[in-house]
Amino acid sequence: MNTALRFTRRRFVLSAGASALMPLKAMASPFREITWDDLIPPGVPYAEIIGEGEIDELNDTWAPIFDENATKLNTALDGVSVKLPGFIIPLDTGAKGVTRFVLVPYVGACIHVPPPPPNQLVFVTTETPWPSDKLWDAIWVYGRLSASLQSTEIAEIGYQIAAKRIEVYEW
Repeated sequence: MNTALRFTRRRFVLSAGASALMPLKAMASPFREITWDDLIPPGVPYAEIIGEGEIDELNDTWAPIFDENATKLNTALDGVSVKLPGFIIPLDTGAKGVTRFVLVPYVGACIHVPPPPPNQLVFVTTETPWPSDKLWDAIWVYGRLSASLQSTEIAEIGYQIAAKRIEVYEW
């Protein structure tokens, strides 16, 4: 018998074991789970990004005053596929739901109260609208993170994600 074609018990066990592990590796998430603290660059204490401000009574908004630490971004995360939890501040809401929103670290963050600093805001776009009846739910957003400051109609924002998937955050 040709030794190259001979299938020994040892080869069988080794190949069966390797085959059994392959699905586990294939199921591994391509998204790195991060927290809001990860968006702050290493070496910048959270206490140094919080700013004061004042109420703009005419426009019923809060005008924050942040120092330069509030706009420092963790550029090591630029281009990384991430999974980040948060809450929605809707920007574009249609009949099928929200397609553009700002992801914030805590419920209730908006322009009427002190907003989070730019490095704690993520602008999210999605092709699959998030249902309008779930706007108060905590969510996970999955997608490639981009670290670059941009100004929107509601705030200066430090990060962007084109969402590949959005799901309810399970406590």
